[in-house]
Amino acid sequence: MDSERSDPGVERANLPTAVKVLVAGGFGAGKTTLVGSVSETRPLRTEEVLTETGIGVDDLAGVEDKNTTTVAMDFGRITIGPDLVLYLFGTPGQDRFWFVWDELALGALGAVVLADTRRLADCFPSIDYFEGRGTPFIVAVNCFDGARRYHLDEVRQALDLDEDVPVVLCDARERTSSKEALITLLEHAMKAREARRADPAG
Repeated sequence: MDSERSDPGVERANLPTAVKVLVAGGFGAGKTTLVGSVSETRPLRTEEVLTETGIGVDDLAGVEDKNTTTVAMDFGRITIGPDLVLYLFGTPGQDRFWFVWDELALGALGAVVLADTRRLADCFPSIDYFEGRGTPFIVAVNCFDGARRYHLDEVRQALDLDEDVPVVLCDARERTSSKEALITLLEHAMKAREARRADPAG
């Protein structure tokens, strides 16, 4: 595929479609892990070590072992099929870095919001953001070791999600599981696009 991209003789029509997808969620929800687990290229990361400066600012309750944080974005790429490549942009989870969200969200097809059941309320800013922009999203409940297991309907109710928003289980460490979450997002985003086309007034 890369050789095709570098060959000026290849017609653009034969090149795969590139789609931008966001991976969002609260601090420590597993965004960097998910991007790294599925990316077929070495992921770009902008992680920095947590320092004393974050004391009183960063809430580590439930994620006490976390010692780094994304300060700009994560970036990776995965080929879903011969005609489709996803460019993954992991958003920073802390509110002091949210000023980059608008730039990252430009042109995005949709978003995966990772949920950590130990800190479920941390999902609300991401959900509110995408609902406000009309960006299709799904919620992927990250299966952390030792975290309480909730029924997906309980998660939907706790997050006050519309019935058409998919909620799935996901292990961000596992490539197959993360890829399935991305495919669920693609299917949801395409249905949302088709619905808008069928009802432009809506």
